[in-house]
Amino acid sequence: MIEIAICLAIIGIALVAIVGVLPLGMNVQRENREGTIINQDATVLLEAIRNGSHGMNDLTNYVYFVTNNWALYNPDGSVKSSGGNGYIGYPNPSTTIAPGYVTPAGTFTTPATTISNGTNIVGLLSTPEFTDGSSGAPIPSLNFGGYSNHTVAYVRSLSGPAVEKPPQDNPILQEDSFSYRVLCVNAPVATDTNLFYLHPLWQSQISYSAGVLVFYNGSYWQAVVDTQAGDIPGQSSRWAKSPVYALELAANLHELRLTFLWPQNPNGKLGSGRQTYRTLVAGQIATNAVFGPMLYFYQPQSFAITK
Repeated sequence: MIEIAICLAIIGIALVAIVGVLPLGMNVQRENREGTIINQDATVLLEAIRNGSHGMNDLTNYVYFVTNNWALYNPDGSVKSSGGNGYIGYPNPSTTIAPGYVTPAGTFTTPATTISNGTNIVGLLSTPEFTDGSSGAPIPSLNFGGYSNHTVAYVRSLSGPAVEKPPQDNPILQEDSFSYRVLCVNAPVATDTNLFYLHPLWQSQISYSAGVLVFYNGSYWQAVVDTQAGDIPGQSSRWAKSPVYALELAANLHELRLTFLWPQNPNGKLGSGRQTYRTLVAGQIATNAVFGPMLYFYQPQSFAITK
């Protein structure tokens, strides 16, 4: 009997140790599984954005909310206005608003058709970090004002258990599936900001003599002949674009950074997972004005050339 009691005591101690370690082991297994899913999904999203993909309509099954919190800066660095745009999913926009999302100050729009196809999703996720305040074109910096964009996508995992994947439409399973957020940064290559002050900023009310160099819309322009007030560089034949290598490089080389934050919990809280993937994309960013927001697409085989 004594031997049996001793054996039971040893077994009990061992079981206590095993039970104590079990949660730690399960947490490690869960973190490894989540990390594997993030690595697989990051490859898909990186390639879709860097190639300017137009036909990945399957993304509508996974990207259910996209936000752009923006701020419009004056040339002196002060904030003129700020706000946020939110674009909801398809086909059930009433159930796809991201939990925990707080509407920022300013305007907030939710056009139900914005991310109804893969082209619109990629176009929104390719929004440049800095854009011109009037035309929406990509610019290398905010030295002379413009928009600063902060684009975030809310995504249900592309890989993982098949039971969570389309055509699964059970809202309970959808909400319980592994989800995450992606911070999308499309930044121009780093540029020496002293370049922006070598010559004065073009002013519409001033006439310029032939040969004068001015800075306008992210580029330098030289007056071919004497100009009149209102002759806009790029629109008037009296101005010719003057190439500057660093600015040309900024227009043709961008750093794409995707920061994954996970897991996205049903109550809107984020877990501790964080991983950033980055790559350089050679080529210009083309714009496509549609009803609603401006869409942007990388064109890896197309480069802006100064003549």
